[in-house]
Amino acid sequence: MTKLIIQIPCLNEANSLPETLAALPRRVDGVDTVEFLLIDDGSSDGTAQVARQWGVHHIVSHRRNRGLAAAFRSGIDRALAEGADIIVNTDGDGQYEGADIAALVQPIIAGNADIVIGDRGVADNAHFGPIKRLLQRLGSRVVQSCAGVEVSDAVSGFRAISREAARRINITTEFSYTTDMLIQAGRKRLAIKSVPVRTHRTERPSRLFKSIPGFIAQTGVTIMRAYTTHNALRAFVGTGLITALIGTLPILRFLWFWANGEGAGHVQSLILGGALLMLGTIVAVMGILADLIATNRKLLEMNLQKVREIEEKLTQHELTISEPSKEVDVPVVEVAKRKLG
Repeated sequence: MTKLIIQIPCLNEANSLPETLAALPRRVDGVDTVEFLLIDDGSSDGTAQVARQWGVHHIVSHRRNRGLAAAFRSGIDRALAEGADIIVNTDGDGQYEGADIAALVQPIIAGNADIVIGDRGVADNAHFGPIKRLLQRLGSRVVQSCAGVEVSDAVSGFRAISREAARRINITTEFSYTTDMLIQAGRKRLAIKSVPVRTHRTERPSRLFKSIPGFIAQTGVTIMRAYTTHNALRAFVGTGLITALIGTLPILRFLWFWANGEGAGHVQSLILGGALLMLGTIVAVMGILADLIATNRKLLEMNLQKVREIEEKLTQHELTISEPSKEVDVPVVEVAKRKLG
């Protein structure tokens, strides 16, 4: 049996959550079971209580706000423990069209993808302003270059993940999981597809960032950290070689003047070139050491994947021998739908 769990990281989404839940599919072709998982990231408006009223199957609560990346990680861990074969991540503010989840999971069901990104059509999306469109396209190109994958909407949070991919992805950033996940997935040779999805206008400002410059800075740091973590040899050795090459230029300049009997007045070039050459060598050596650390990281991730598999089996065994959990209160969902209608 194939189980799909739709996870929703939330922070104070009590008002918009009912409409979001009403739009989620209860049945999807190729999937036997559809369940909902809400991650309450320290909400103060009763978001978790609304989720319970709507019969959400699983709720994870953070005592205080820990950020989107942490909420995403908590959701993935819980979804795997609950036996999810496919995990879909969506937002609680109703930005994404819930009906498009069926199309989002099809490449995974067909065995053609490990991760599927919901492409919001950034270039001509009426809900995005011109600056946001430009930044989204630029950011997607940077991520494509760093990850080595073809993704037209790299920061879309509407995505589907296979069980195997979820086990192998380890989010380490504290800001947003979107770009970190793609760079990891590209490095680990996971198959990534994009599917066009519809979006809705959201009235409230983003809670992820307070300003566009702040978002650019945070995203840039996330991309650089993810890239250097998984491509340490290329990043450091490449930087070291470039620095060393620049350092040879003033040295060659000094040698030219020295050969013509004028070296005494150009010692500064020799000092500058030597310093750059030494710095480049140190950076290159750091790259080799970082690559060795990255190899150790791969071994640790393999062990972590095995530990996750063991934990999932133990959890499923405990669920089997315990009393069955209460199913979704369908009448409550139907009543809430009528109220919204």
